[in-house]
Order: sequence, then C-alpha cells, then structure tokens
Amino acid sequence: MTDQAPSPPRRPLTLRDVSEASGVSEMTVSRVLRNRGDVSEATREKVLHAAKSLGYVPNKIAGALASQRVNLVAVIIPSLSNMVFPEVMTGISEVLDETPLQPVVGVTNYRPEREEKVLYEMLSWRPSGVIIAGLEHSEASKAMLKAAGIPVVEIMDTDGQAIDATVGISHRRAGRKMAKAILKAGYRNIGFLGTKMPLDHRARKRFEGFTEVLAKEGVEIMDQEFYEGGSALAKGREMTAAMLTRNPELDFLYYSNDMIGAGGLLYCLEKGIDVPGQLGLAGFNGVELLDGLPRKLATMDACRSEIGRAAARIIATRAETEESSGGGERIELSPKIEPGDTLKRR
Repeated sequence: MTDQAPSPPRRPLTLRDVSEASGVSEMTVSRVLRNRGDVSEATREKVLHAAKSLGYVPNKIAGALASQRVNLVAVIIPSLSNMVFPEVMTGISEVLDETPLQPVVGVTNYRPEREEKVLYEMLSWRPSGVIIAGLEHSEASKAMLKAAGIPVVEIMDTDGQAIDATVGISHRRAGRKMAKAILKAGYRNIGFLGTKMPLDHRARKRFEGFTEVLAKEGVEIMDQEFYEGGSALAKGREMTAAMLTRNPELDFLYYSNDMIGAGGLLYCLEKGIDVPGQLGLAGFNGVELLDGLPRKLATMDACRSEIGRAAARIIATRAETEESSGGGERIELSPKIEPGDTLKRR
C-alpha cells in the first residue's frame, strides 16, 4: 500500500475566480451577485453559470461589514417537537422565500436562561430582524432585544406588553371562549390537564381565562393535573386514567393541547367510556394530524400559519424600507372553536 501525499488545503473561492471563469470584471461579477447595477442579461447569465459551476457562495459577513446587517432573520421558538411550531415556521418561510431574507432557528426548550444564550448568539450575527415566541422574557433578554436596533416581532400571544411588534391570539380570551362553550353544552364537573404553568405562559393564560368564566357561573375546577415534558399521547392517556380514577364523576376534561387530549380520547374509547355523552373532551391548537382519530377531538385553532406569515411580513416590510425598530404593529387573530365529536350540544 503506497502512501499518498495529502491534498493541499483548498482556499475559499473569491470574486476573482468567478471573474476569470466568466471572462468579465470583478466589479461586474459583484454587481450581478448583489443584483445591483445595470448588467445585460447575457452577462448576468454568464456570471451566474460560472458561479454555480464553481460552487461559489458570496461572503455575506464581509458584505455586512458596511451595512452592519446580514440577510438572516432570527426565529426563536421553545420547541421543535411541539407540532405547533413547524406550522409557524412554514408560514414564516412562505413569506421570506419571496425576499432576500433567510430564517435561522434557535430553540429554547421553554427555559429563560436558554433563551438568553440563543438570543445572545443570534444577535451577534447582526440579523435583519428577530421573531421570538412569547411576551415573557428575562430582563437580560429584554435588554438585548430593546438594544438590538432591529425589528422584533413577538409571536403567539397578545396578552401583555410587547417590546416592538406582536402577532398572535389572546390566550385569556381563548380560555374564556372554551369555558363558555363547555358550560353551554351542559357540563359542570370539569377537570383541567396541562403543562407546568411557570414554563408555559400561554397555557397559564388560557387556564386563567377558563377558570374566570367558570367562577362567574359558580363552577369550580373539580380536579387538575400538570406535567413537565413534551405533549405526548402516552402522557395524555396516563393523566386521564389517573384523573378519572380519582374523580369518576367528572363529565368534562379540558386539555392544554391536542396531543394529550388525543391520548385522553384514545384511553376513553379503549375503556368504553361514552364520549361525549358521559364525558366531553377538548384540546387546543387544531393539530391536523389528529383528524385521523376514530373521533374528532374538540379543539381551537391557534392560527399558527397566519401568525408566521404576518410576523414575516412585518420583518420583510421593515427590511425593505430600512426601518429598524419601533413600528409597534399589533395583530391579534381570532381563533375559532371546532366542536368535533367530543363537545356535545344541548
């Protein structure tokens, strides 16, 4: 076996390489790749073909030294396993795909300290804007967002004070709306199952709105159970079994999200519980994946794709007009209850 001499390290491609391959000046290559200036279509095609053949990628960081910005949009979300956020990302991408802007995702796992770290790293790249989930942030995160001098859009929630722009729904109003629908359907012995409230602020606000309406009608939550971790079918089954064992007289279970609600529905069907005659069920989010269940879970659409598109449009418009921060746009969407097969009517 013969030893082969190691290949010399490859140097990064430059404008000069594209210039030599296409036979036009470096200045013209720069104009074409930045889509600036008056260049003939034939020359443009020649440059683009040469750049593609070489595998040349422009150095955006070098170009950003003058503008102090790169064409990246920092999108900071709490989870990728939660099915809500991929739909939000789809909405964001649909809009940004029509612009020079590119979304870059950071995940916080619902932890304020993790959000600080992700935000610090992303802002160090000088993005053109930030889209971040929620209105609740640590003081350090708030300070960074306020000082960034770029458009900031807080998404998913409108119940609170925004740093700049906000797009979402009122979760307190959503909770109140679901409570009214459950009471109108004749249920009174109600249990609540959800995530740990200190971490999931939006679920907490829905719970507050929900219990507020019940209290006005003289109804108290009969039982409640909270958990940490992902929104899983198995967790929904487990929590439902435990709650119904403790309180067999319960006639309605309201879940903080559809995934644990679906787990509860499967448990009930397996045990032969009459849904919705004996026991009504409802979740939250309107996850389409669950449409294939034996019965359609009552839920409420959280307007995920619309939120993503509206947030991206704010960032794209501000970037195009070179307006930095302070627009203060507030877009509140109105989710609708989908009664499905588990929320009976009188």
